Amino acid sequence: MTELPLKYGCNPNQKPARLYRRDGGILPFEVLNGNPGYINFMDALNGWQLVLALRDATGLAAAASFKHVSPAGAALGLPMNGELKRALFADGVDGLDDSPIACAYARARGADRLASFGDFIILSEPCDLACARLIAREVSDGVAAPGYEPEALAVLKQKRGGAYCVIRMDRDYRPPETEIREIFGIAFEQRHNGAQVSGALLGNLVTKRKALPEGARRDLLVSLAALKYTQSNSVCLAVDGQAIGVGAGQQSRVACVRLACDKADRWRLRQHEKVLALPFLPGLRRPDRDNAVDAFLGEDARAAFGGGRWQGLFTREPDYLEGAEKERWLKDFGGVSMGSDAFFPFEDSVLRAWQSGVEYVAQPGGSVRDGEVIDCCDRLGMAMAFTGLRLFHH
Repeated sequence: MTELPLKYGCNPNQKPARLYRRDGGILPFEVLNGNPGYINFMDALNGWQLVLALRDATGLAAAASFKHVSPAGAALGLPMNGELKRALFADGVDGLDDSPIACAYARARGADRLASFGDFIILSEPCDLACARLIAREVSDGVAAPGYEPEALAVLKQKRGGAYCVIRMDRDYRPPETEIREIFGIAFEQRHNGAQVSGALLGNLVTKRKALPEGARRDLLVSLAALKYTQSNSVCLAVDGQAIGVGAGQQSRVACVRLACDKADRWRLRQHEKVLALPFLPGLRRPDRDNAVDAFLGEDARAAFGGGRWQGLFTREPDYLEGAEKERWLKDFGGVSMGSDAFFPFEDSVLRAWQSGVEYVAQPGGSVRDGEVIDCCDRLGMAMAFTGLRLFHH
């Protein structure tokens, strides 16, 4: 197949729409089920590059949860303990512990479950039955992977009344060296961004703290790979092989950091015993649980659920998580890695990141205030690498 007609473009009024290769070649994917749209394919093609970059950089299975051409989450297929499974609503899936690709997607989806609602899923490895069972429980538009076990494909084809989008990607496809896009009738041509995310980017440690533990090195690679396919400006926090906060598309660097750190804080708070013990009504829908957790972690949970408003969600009024308890819980969290797609122009970004447990930083460097940023890291005991590689993505 060399061309695929689409229902419409970004919006229903943008018709006709189609997808094709400019060189007339065969499309590097096959639609196995459903009718993916314009934005679905933008998510799938960007996400596919991300998971391949993670796989190449770490040798591990990788998954991404994409929404509006940026990752809501990205992760490696590392095992999860029981508390993390519960916090990410990934418990109760048969075969999860034996499936690296299912663990990768559970982690990617769990980075920001509100943002991942209605996501497009991208997997670096063939989708197995455990992963399909996990996907079947979530609200999503579709999935792209290099292949599907027959039992997994059968499960996915039942989703959304049989209309769920399933795409098989060609792992051997490589894009042309030159890429072209058009905006307002004007064509732009540039070299495809083939820069490799690898450990070689982390060799120039400019702070007094020089040691990068293996886990931090892996997490910095996760953050940098995610940033390469995140709408700029962007910052990504990662820990334990997964993104836990992505700040995308902000006009200022510190706004990216604040957004990413706020998301990372909520990811951490989801693992508090009071959140894990929320008395949800049996059969409550997963999106309703996600929204309830978000409200519970808000500034005034008592106002959100007081006066009987907890009824319909919980079997009883919840045991609230107060501000001081939140601060104590977050204060004990450390070892977080943060990547930035461009340099930090001021130390404010580093100060905010430190408040969310960031100890390891990777950024391109090149600001006239690099010295001030380095000094700030040194005062806080952080390690920072200058990669020399800007990762803007638009």
